[in-house]
Amino acid sequence: MIARVADGLPLAASIQEDEQSGRDLQQYQTQAKQLCRKLNAQSPDRCTLEAGDMNFHYLISQGVCYLSLCEASFPKKMVFAYLEDLHNEFHDQYGRKVPTVTRPYSFIEFDTYIQKTKKTYVDSRARRNLGSINTELQDVQRIMVANIEEVLQRGEALSALDTKASNLSSLSKKYRSDAKYLNTRSTYAKVAAVSVFFLTLIVYVRFWWL
Repeated sequence: MIARVADGLPLAASIQEDEQSGRDLQQYQTQAKQLCRKLNAQSPDRCTLEAGDMNFHYLISQGVCYLSLCEASFPKKMVFAYLEDLHNEFHDQYGRKVPTVTRPYSFIEFDTYIQKTKKTYVDSRARRNLGSINTELQDVQRIMVANIEEVLQRGEALSALDTKASNLSSLSKKYRSDAKYLNTRSTYAKVAAVSVFFLTLIVYVRFWWL
């Protein structure tokens, strides 16, 4: 699914039932729409949302969200490479029109490219060939991970979750800084104590011998 971040307006989509597993994707479609309405300019630009044995992965770039639903076992590296691929093509074709459209799924014809690209990434041989992808977005260890149900039920914007993560990171840095400061003070105190001892010893010796 591709949606405009400013208002959650769906721009294009390619959703099919999983006939092989018999999985009904209606629930996931509903969650995807709710998620897109919760995104804003402060939301993390890459995120993985766990949904049972499936995962939502999204990429936000230039005011547009590219959302994908995959089995939890599917490699993150491949998913975000796929989303980056969709972004590059979609922005080239429709980037200038995105801010002005008002009708949902105004670019539904983009489904053709989505389907073609999806096959490229799902095919096992293609996945082996694409396994060497090395771009900035492939630092998957730093991608935020949350639970889709918690995000939707709590009614909390993803930006708030990102803020909490940033706050924790800031606190961690503060603790490290404080620890370094205390260690430095401890070192100075030890040096000062040794200096006082030697100074006292010198004064005592001079007084004793004189």
